[in-house]
Amino acid sequence: MAEKKNLLTDKGLKKLEEELQELRVVKRKEVAQKIKEAREQGDLSENAEYDAAKDEQKDIEARIEELEAILKNVEVIYTDEVDKDKVNVGCVVTVKDVASGNVQTFKVVGSTEADILNNKISNESPVGAALIGAKAGDVVTAEVPNGSFQFEIIEISLDEE
Repeated sequence: MAEKKNLLTDKGLKKLEEELQELRVVKRKEVAQKIKEAREQGDLSENAEYDAAKDEQKDIEARIEELEAILKNVEVIYTDEVDKDKVNVGCVVTVKDVASGNVQTFKVVGSTEADILNNKISNESPVGAALIGAKAGDVVTAEVPNGSFQFEIIEISLDEE
Protein backbone atom coordinates (compact mmCIF):
# COMPACT_ATOMS: atom_id res chain seq x y z
CA MET A 1 0.00 0.00 0.00
CA ALA A 2 1.34 3.41 -0.98
CA GLU A 3 2.00 5.78 1.87
CA LYS A 4 -0.31 8.81 1.96
CA LYS A 5 1.28 11.98 0.63
CA ASN A 6 1.53 14.92 3.01
CA LEU A 7 0.03 17.89 1.19
CA LEU A 8 1.72 21.16 2.06
CA THR A 9 1.47 24.61 0.60
CA ASP A 10 4.76 26.13 -0.47
CA LYS A 11 4.63 28.41 2.60
CA GLY A 12 3.84 25.45 4.87
CA LEU A 13 6.81 23.55 3.47
CA LYS A 14 9.13 26.49 4.10
CA LYS A 15 7.86 26.80 7.68
CA LEU A 16 8.48 23.09 8.43
CA GLU A 17 11.94 23.18 6.82
CA GLU A 18 12.85 26.22 8.94
CA GLU A 19 11.60 24.49 12.10
CA LEU A 20 13.64 21.37 11.28
CA GLN A 21 16.76 23.45 10.65
CA GLU A 22 16.25 25.33 13.96
CA LEU A 23 15.88 22.05 15.87
CA ARG A 24 18.92 20.43 14.25
CA VAL A 25 21.29 23.39 14.46
CA VAL A 26 20.22 25.49 17.45
CA LYS A 27 18.06 23.45 19.81
CA ARG A 28 20.28 20.33 19.76
CA LYS A 29 23.30 22.44 20.77
CA GLU A 30 21.34 24.25 23.49
CA VAL A 31 20.10 21.03 25.08
CA ALA A 32 23.54 19.41 24.80
CA GLN A 33 24.96 22.38 26.72
CA LYS A 34 22.25 22.03 29.39
CA ILE A 35 23.05 18.32 29.79
CA LYS A 36 26.78 19.09 30.04
CA GLU A 37 26.18 21.72 32.72
CA ALA A 38 23.88 19.42 34.68
CA ARG A 39 26.46 16.60 34.57
CA GLU A 40 29.06 18.94 35.98
CA GLN A 41 26.89 19.37 39.07
CA GLY A 42 27.69 15.82 40.15
CA ASP A 43 25.16 13.18 41.31
CA LEU A 44 22.76 12.56 38.41
CA SER A 45 20.32 10.44 40.43
CA GLU A 46 18.73 13.49 42.08
CA ASN A 47 19.54 16.12 39.49
CA ALA A 48 16.31 17.75 38.27
CA GLU A 49 18.12 19.92 35.71
CA TYR A 50 19.67 16.81 34.15
CA ASP A 51 16.31 15.01 34.00
CA ALA A 52 14.62 18.07 32.47
CA ALA A 53 17.37 18.48 29.88
CA LYS A 54 17.17 14.78 28.92
CA ASP A 55 13.38 15.08 28.56
CA GLU A 56 13.82 18.16 26.40
CA GLN A 57 16.38 16.30 24.29
CA LYS A 58 13.94 13.41 23.83
CA ASP A 59 11.18 15.83 22.73
CA ILE A 60 13.48 17.59 20.25
CA GLU A 61 14.63 14.32 18.70
CA ALA A 62 11.02 13.09 18.44
CA ARG A 63 9.97 16.29 16.66
CA ILE A 64 12.96 16.07 14.30
CA GLU A 65 11.96 12.50 13.45
CA GLU A 66 8.33 13.57 12.90
CA LEU A 67 9.33 16.46 10.61
CA GLU A 68 11.71 14.26 8.63
CA ALA A 69 8.93 11.70 8.08
CA ILE A 70 6.52 14.43 6.91
CA LEU A 71 9.07 15.98 4.56
CA LYS A 72 10.13 12.60 3.16
CA ASN A 73 6.68 12.04 1.69
CA VAL A 74 5.55 15.56 0.83
CA GLU A 75 3.58 16.85 -2.12
CA VAL A 76 3.88 20.61 -2.45
CA ILE A 77 0.98 22.74 -3.65
CA TYR A 78 2.44 25.92 -5.10
CA THR A 79 -0.01 28.72 -4.38
CA ASP A 80 0.85 30.62 -7.57
CA GLU A 81 -0.13 27.55 -9.64
CA VAL A 82 -3.52 26.99 -7.96
CA ASP A 83 -6.65 27.51 -10.08
CA LYS A 84 -8.63 30.05 -8.08
CA ASP A 85 -11.80 29.52 -10.12
CA LYS A 86 -12.58 26.58 -7.84
CA VAL A 87 -11.61 25.64 -4.30
CA ASN A 88 -8.30 23.78 -4.04
CA VAL A 89 -5.66 23.26 -1.39
CA GLY A 90 -3.95 26.63 -0.95
CA CYS A 91 -7.08 28.72 -1.58
CA VAL A 92 -8.65 31.16 0.83
CA VAL A 93 -12.42 30.68 0.80
CA THR A 94 -15.07 33.02 2.16
CA VAL A 95 -18.33 31.21 2.87
CA LYS A 96 -21.73 32.08 4.29
CA ASP A 97 -23.58 29.59 6.49
CA VAL A 98 -26.96 29.33 4.72
CA ALA A 99 -28.88 28.74 7.98
CA SER A 100 -27.32 31.41 10.20
CA GLY A 101 -25.97 33.89 7.67
CA ASN A 102 -22.59 33.90 9.43
CA VAL A 103 -19.67 34.63 7.12
CA GLN A 104 -16.33 32.92 7.69
CA THR A 105 -13.04 32.78 5.83
CA PHE A 106 -10.88 29.66 5.74
CA LYS A 107 -7.63 28.70 4.11
CA VAL A 108 -7.84 25.15 2.79
CA VAL A 109 -4.59 23.29 3.52
CA GLY A 110 -3.35 19.71 3.81
CA SER A 111 -3.92 17.93 7.12
CA THR A 112 -0.32 18.57 8.22
CA GLU A 113 -0.87 22.35 8.18
CA ALA A 114 -4.43 22.39 9.55
CA ASP A 115 -4.88 24.83 12.42
CA ILE A 116 -8.50 25.70 13.15
CA LEU A 117 -7.48 28.46 15.58
CA ASN A 118 -5.90 30.26 12.62
CA ASN A 119 -8.76 29.38 10.23
CA LYS A 120 -6.69 26.80 8.35
CA ILE A 121 -8.87 23.77 7.63
CA SER A 122 -7.77 20.44 6.22
CA ASN A 123 -8.90 19.38 2.78
CA GLU A 124 -9.76 16.07 4.50
CA SER A 125 -12.05 17.62 7.13
CA PRO A 126 -15.81 17.46 6.47
CA VAL A 127 -15.99 21.18 5.63
CA GLY A 128 -12.74 21.19 3.62
CA ALA A 129 -13.75 18.09 1.64
CA ALA A 130 -17.15 19.63 0.84
CA LEU A 131 -15.51 22.83 -0.40
CA ILE A 132 -12.89 21.20 -2.67
CA GLY A 133 -13.80 21.64 -6.33
CA ALA A 134 -16.69 24.05 -5.71
CA LYS A 135 -16.92 27.46 -7.37
CA ALA A 136 -17.98 30.90 -6.16
CA GLY A 137 -21.77 30.99 -5.90
CA ASP A 138 -22.05 27.23 -5.28
CA VAL A 139 -23.84 25.93 -2.19
CA VAL A 140 -22.15 22.89 -0.63
CA THR A 141 -23.23 20.61 2.19
CA ALA A 142 -20.73 19.50 4.84
CA GLU A 143 -21.69 16.41 6.83
CA VAL A 144 -20.30 16.71 10.35
CA PRO A 145 -20.80 14.38 13.33
CA ASN A 146 -23.63 16.47 14.79
CA GLY A 147 -25.52 17.11 11.54
CA SER A 148 -24.92 18.96 8.32
CA PHE A 149 -24.22 22.53 7.31
CA GLN A 150 -24.79 24.27 4.02
CA PHE A 151 -22.33 26.90 2.91
CA GLU A 152 -22.57 29.32 0.02
CA ILE A 153 -19.17 30.11 -1.43
CA ILE A 154 -18.85 33.88 -1.63
CA GLU A 155 -15.25 34.29 -2.76
CA ILE A 156 -12.17 32.24 -3.61
CA SER A 157 -8.77 33.90 -3.50
CA LEU A 158 -5.13 33.03 -3.07
CA ASP A 159 -3.20 33.43 0.15
CA GLU A 160 -1.62 36.84 0.53
CA GLU A 161 0.29 36.30 3.80
